[in-house]
Amino acid sequence: MNLNAPEKLARQNYHHGDLRQTLLVSAKQLIAEAGIENLSLRRLAERAGVSRTAPYHHFSDKNDLLCAIAAEGFRRRHQSAMAGFDDGNKTMLEKFEGYVNGYIQFAVDSPEEYELMFGRSIWKQQNSTEELRDVAYPCFQHQVDMVRTWQRCGLIAGDNPLRTSQVIWGALHGIAKLLIDGIYTDTAQIEEVTRCAVDMFIAKPLQSSD
Repeated sequence: MNLNAPEKLARQNYHHGDLRQTLLVSAKQLIAEAGIENLSLRRLAERAGVSRTAPYHHFSDKNDLLCAIAAEGFRRRHQSAMAGFDDGNKTMLEKFEGYVNGYIQFAVDSPEEYELMFGRSIWKQQNSTEELRDVAYPCFQHQVDMVRTWQRCGLIAGDNPLRTSQVIWGALHGIAKLLIDGIYTDTAQIEEVTRCAVDMFIAKPLQSSD
């Protein structure tokens, strides 16, 4: 039997005992090719080159699989955000710039994960799993904590970190969606767009009208 490249990789990973991760990678490939609606555990098993029952050892159903993909995305995004914020060699402004750029770049680099992390198929329909909530909520809270720090040092205006975080998040989500949906097509301008976003949110002294 001839195997294509993804199937060969899946078989190799499977024999190394990391079937769950192999299934997640294959699922993201299938979503990128045909969309969430065409993903099934049966098709996933075929792509991964394993038995039809093998995925059920790791995911109870399709929703469980989708939530696992989203949870993996939140883990990577949270780890990246924490690493940038905890970097003692960066100023507060550089940390904020890194957060803004990192958020948008993550969406562009990982559109399938991003769509699941913040899409209606999970949250609006209240289909989130405990695994997903356990990684998503700390990621949300970390955004609020960062904004609180930036407000306390005077970098960002305002005294309500929750509401300010929601507004910043909304703006970044909008930019990210425009990019991954193909409305904004020039990804080379991401740095310029994020720089503009940063300039809009950082606190500035009021100019005299005289």
